[in-house]
Amino acid sequence: MATPLSDSALSPLKTIAVVGLGTMGTGIAEVLAKAGREVIGIDISEARTAQALATLEAATTRAVARGRLTEEERARALARVRTATDLGAAADADLVIEVAPESYEIKQQIFRELDGVVRPETILATGTNALSVTRLAADSARPERVLGLHFFNPAPAMKLVEVVSSVLTAPQAVAAVTDLAIELGKEPVAVGDRPGFVADGLLFGYLNQAAAMYEARYASREDIDAAMRLGCGLPMGPLALLDLIGVDTARTVLEAMYAESRDRLHAPAPILKQLSEAGLTGRKSGRGFYTYEAPCSGTVVPDALTPATGTSPVAGREVRSVGVAGSGTMASGIAEVFAKGGYDVVLAARSEEKARAAKARIGTSLSRSVDKGRLTAEAAARVLDRITPAGSYDAFAEVDLAVEAIAEDLEVKRQLFATLDKVCKPGAVLATTTSSLPVVACARATSRPQDVIGMHFFNPAPAMKLVEVVRTVLTADDVHATVREVCAKIKKHAVDCGDRAGFIVNALLFPYLNNAVKMVQEHYASLDDIDAAMKLGGGYPMGPFELLDVVGLDVSLAIEKVLHREFRDPGLAPAPLLEHLVAAGCLGRKTGRGFREYARR
Repeated sequence: MATPLSDSALSPLKTIAVVGLGTMGTGIAEVLAKAGREVIGIDISEARTAQALATLEAATTRAVARGRLTEEERARALARVRTATDLGAAADADLVIEVAPESYEIKQQIFRELDGVVRPETILATGTNALSVTRLAADSARPERVLGLHFFNPAPAMKLVEVVSSVLTAPQAVAAVTDLAIELGKEPVAVGDRPGFVADGLLFGYLNQAAAMYEARYASREDIDAAMRLGCGLPMGPLALLDLIGVDTARTVLEAMYAESRDRLHAPAPILKQLSEAGLTGRKSGRGFYTYEAPCSGTVVPDALTPATGTSPVAGREVRSVGVAGSGTMASGIAEVFAKGGYDVVLAARSEEKARAAKARIGTSLSRSVDKGRLTAEAAARVLDRITPAGSYDAFAEVDLAVEAIAEDLEVKRQLFATLDKVCKPGAVLATTTSSLPVVACARATSRPQDVIGMHFFNPAPAMKLVEVVRTVLTADDVHATVREVCAKIKKHAVDCGDRAGFIVNALLFPYLNNAVKMVQEHYASLDDIDAAMKLGGGYPMGPFELLDVVGLDVSLAIEKVLHREFRDPGLAPAPLLEHLVAAGCLGRKTGRGFREYARR
């Protein structure tokens, strides 16, 4: 259990005023008090100061119950907090952290009043994530003592703190608050002054694109959120996160980002304005993209947009056997998934030898599951027995569903679909696992485009729960129903989307990765700081550069080119740095060097 530092161990910033006692300000006050600081909580609303104290009481009580604080430490922490409704209470503070609403007018007024209250050496920090720290500093009588100190919500749990310098900020002030952040148990990242800084600068562009995707009725809110949670391992889907942040807050951040970048990807999606002006600002109002049990509740309740549960109005076709075309990692993983789901599987490759090698890989994968206690040896043997390797696609003659999992090359896929059209029986469903190519182009290579659909599995297929089900304008309703039923049987979460570049996940993921590359290219932040910011501030399982090196820079570049070609948005053009690395053969982990260097195996 962490013990608060003794007074003698504290940095010079011992007494800290927090101006604005909303959720963030109260969270910051809690962090400071538990770390041994004297805290002055200031808010113009007496109700807000009372609520802040009640919240601190409850939070520290929970900490004691969980063994994170002793009762004595809790009492001392609460004794360090006092509240006021007048900025004059900040007179003795060594540091003032302003966490007022995102408005220049409000923040400038606070800073002007603080100039007449605090000591000359007091540091003034703004918690903004959208407004210019430089502009706030320039209006202050002590611009060298003004900086940004951006905590993330919830402040007690989130480790990241962005320390934001303007061109006017004194290095000593930056050093002092950086030391404070470390003493608070946080991970400080030094950044320059631009809207969104690192984490929100990447996060809000992604959230904006998700809002635009929903507004275009490309996919349901539930499917967009499920796709990003299950396909990328994110703690929340983008639309649920917008509701948590506040739709109005997101709009403000994006307006500030667009004012600087003029990148259309930062121009707030119109739905953000519509929801904000209707007062549908998310959880805090009880309704945003979703409807909640009550204002400030996190419990979603059904509304008019909630999808109906139950069976599809159209019956799917019967599927008893599945053919999987390919011999690589993805093909063998998909074959394993179908066999585990109880289907007889024909695993066909260009040669019998390749097909048998793919089945052997499945056997190795099943053995690992047995070793980890996830399967019995008998069950693993039954799964493997359901898989028949074949050296020709003629073996698909009697399958009910044929799934293509070969190289991501449109002409190669079209040739395979022409072959499947000849060898598969009438009524068989033909599916492609492409992640970025047009499904309809594969469909048009056959005489039965109505039977063709996309089933985009994620790697590794046995572990990843998501399947993007991609309908073309020609796909038959019963084919769509068939694939949904199959996904349920193999215990995958199916999300519906249309046939356009990137589908849901890649269309939202890769512009975010591309923007991270642009940040490094522009020397705004380092690889390590950006990766740390997204893991610690955004809850991402991997930083963008870790992920790019795992996916492969060549694969990433190809997907970004497809997105740029389809949507024609200048903001989607691949970052030149990414193109240069690919041209140099630095493709990531598979070549030993990408954005970072790796030991060769």
